Amino acid sequence: MQLADFSYHLPEHLIARYPLPERSASRLLYLPRAGDVQDLTVKALPDLLNAGDLLVLNDTRVMKARLQGRKSSGGQVEVLVERVLTEQTALAHVGASRAPKVGAVLLFADGQVEVTVLGRRDNLFELQFNQPIVTVLEQYGELPIPPYFDREADATDESRYQTVFNDPNKAASVAAPTAGLHLDDALLAALRTKGIQIAYVTLHVGAGTFQPVRSNDITQHQMHSEWGEVPVETVAKITATQAAGGQVIAVGTTATRALESAAKACGVADGGQLRAWSGETNIFIYPSYRFVLVDRLMTNFHLPESTLLMLVSALASRERIMAAYQHAIAAEYRFFSYGDAMLIDRH
Repeated sequence: MQLADFSYHLPEHLIARYPLPERSASRLLYLPRAGDVQDLTVKALPDLLNAGDLLVLNDTRVMKARLQGRKSSGGQVEVLVERVLTEQTALAHVGASRAPKVGAVLLFADGQVEVTVLGRRDNLFELQFNQPIVTVLEQYGELPIPPYFDREADATDESRYQTVFNDPNKAASVAAPTAGLHLDDALLAALRTKGIQIAYVTLHVGAGTFQPVRSNDITQHQMHSEWGEVPVETVAKITATQAAGGQVIAVGTTATRALESAAKACGVADGGQLRAWSGETNIFIYPSYRFVLVDRLMTNFHLPESTLLMLVSALASRERIMAAYQHAIAAEYRFFSYGDAMLIDRH
């Protein structure tokens, strides 16, 4: 398949740069297995699921990963921490007029935080902080909101660019699992009341989620690597749900990638048994992929020519997804991270 197969034109005014006042007030475009799309709201989600179904959420937390500072030589520098390696070392993107050399010292918080460049790993820099990174980011970091917001992060983003169910001990993402932003405590309670179970996976979202596909032949694209985990409690719930005839609904492409990565690692498609899993994944899901665990997907609307658009096209077919997107544009749905949502049945 070609990259152009996943292109569409989005009017600028449909990019949602701020969240709605209420999380669950967003619109929901339902794409059933057969038939026409339905225009609903996120509050209709309990009516679209059945007792005994399992909703799988990504409990990662967005860290305040962006630091603004200067080189010891004087030039301005911006660091976006991609991954914390040890208490005081990390891999990060570094933005500067000239790429810093090994041994260069970067200064933040008026010189209180010193960061030494240890080396490079592909497009990332390995950095050594003079104090614990988690403390530095929490005290001096900024929330790294998506570039298409075209604005600086503000106080609203501090709460709204996090899910209500995030685990404070899992602050390791540089972008939110945005489908989960639509769920609030009242909606989660309504789902539980109906008998819909909830389970958690973790996938720490990297900055690579915003990287464009640069190959016209999408099969030549190399996905970025992210760390994920499917714990034993979630495996038990998936196994019980499937045995009882229920469906597994992933909330977000990140939860989907975690689930399908675990299935792949365990060889479930070839008769293997699903087990608890954790580790690196660079799974690339595009049309022709056969889903193993995910029956339905709740997700936001994604950028043209993105790997996320390719993933949802694998679930429901490219033709149906692209037609649904044209419907959403005509109906003026809000797009991207703070935008509206879809519920997609596996084709």
